[in-house]
Amino acid sequence: MKRYSKEDIFRLVEENSVKFIRLQFTDIFGALKNVAITDKQLEKALNNECMFDGASIEGFVRIEESDMYLRPDLDTFIVFPWRPQQGKVARMICDVYRPDGKPFLGDPRNALKKVLKEAEELGYTMNVGPECEFFLFETDNNGQPTIKAQDDAGYFDLGPVDMGENARRDMSLILEDMGFEIEASHHEAAPGQNEIDFKYKDALTTADNIMTFKLVVKAIAQRHGLYASFMPKPIQGINGSGMHINISLNKDGKNAFIDENDELGLSGTAYKFMAGLMKHIKSMAAITNPLINSYKRLVPDYEAPVYIAWSSKNRSPLIRVPAPRGNETRIELRCPDPSANPYLTLACLLKAGLDGIKNNMTVPDSVEKNIFAMTDEEKEKLNIESLPVSLDEALKYMKQSELVKETLGDHIFNNYIKAKEVEIEGYRTQISQWELDNYLRKY
Repeated sequence: MKRYSKEDIFRLVEENSVKFIRLQFTDIFGALKNVAITDKQLEKALNNECMFDGASIEGFVRIEESDMYLRPDLDTFIVFPWRPQQGKVARMICDVYRPDGKPFLGDPRNALKKVLKEAEELGYTMNVGPECEFFLFETDNNGQPTIKAQDDAGYFDLGPVDMGENARRDMSLILEDMGFEIEASHHEAAPGQNEIDFKYKDALTTADNIMTFKLVVKAIAQRHGLYASFMPKPIQGINGSGMHINISLNKDGKNAFIDENDELGLSGTAYKFMAGLMKHIKSMAAITNPLINSYKRLVPDYEAPVYIAWSSKNRSPLIRVPAPRGNETRIELRCPDPSANPYLTLACLLKAGLDGIKNNMTVPDSVEKNIFAMTDEEKEKLNIESLPVSLDEALKYMKQSELVKETLGDHIFNNYIKAKEVEIEGYRTQISQWELDNYLRKY
């Protein structure tokens, strides 16, 4: 990542004829927000004097204590390549601060920074590579999204069957213009489902990149007359969208997950990190899979990673150790979905992994047999547990977790749970089309 000073930002704005700057931040549910300013207000922004009403952002603060300040991270400055060339638009990602100059405890980016500092004190930095899946849907005459997939293609199909390749190409080119290193893009298993993978970075940069990625994908899809959705399971009867997270730790400039003397090339640190993830994953599920809809993806029928186990070969467990070894050694957590707040997700995953390292946790034996083909008795014999089956169940585990509470802090922890309980109650009292189809004429 480039390192910018205030003088660099002034110069870049002038040289690129930037007229508008978006000061972006993320709420606790992973929704991207922004305050737009003109170039005339840039000095005020760079002096951390831009204020907004935190009471208007869900999960932030009460109206009596609503004043919040945005502090731009200068290194996140980028010009949006797809916006008009006259009166260009740029952005900076911001941290949220209180009027007294202290970091706002409801800022998800701040929550991740806090855990990254803890890791740094132990000598570790975290690298993350996400695999973000999304659907491309047609829009109606009013430009509103439908759930009609753009195509009927399948995994790795080519055009003309794969009708998303033009949109993916434009998305990839725009992302590269913004500094992303695109490693692959392809059609996924379900009709209209796509994936674009970008190279791993440090955890904070990756969380920022996931938010930028989703913005770009939606913007370019709209240019193609399409709607890009990161909803985990928008269509019944086909695969849902995941966001697999590839993780490694560095220490003293080297990959701390490597041990060439180990059969799988994994270090004790890697095994302990996995053990921490497996111990805490149920209590983190409401963060990694935050929607009621998330749990309609997490069903074994579509080979979703619901079983808390790990493997170096098959893809049925929750955690997989991908084949490349050496400097590419990493572990892949397969349950998160793209609706998750990346800052809170990575904060929880790192905290759980560090807990495994600090307490010398032991990971269970790997499971090389296809878990989806196992009987309940076989799974019980191997002590293979499953992820929560609903957001309601996931919240019950989360409420009991001191680790998640410490990771998020009281403000985010309490507001997140409260909002999700309201969401669940709203869903519970809805009359669904399924109920009408099955009960209206019968009773």
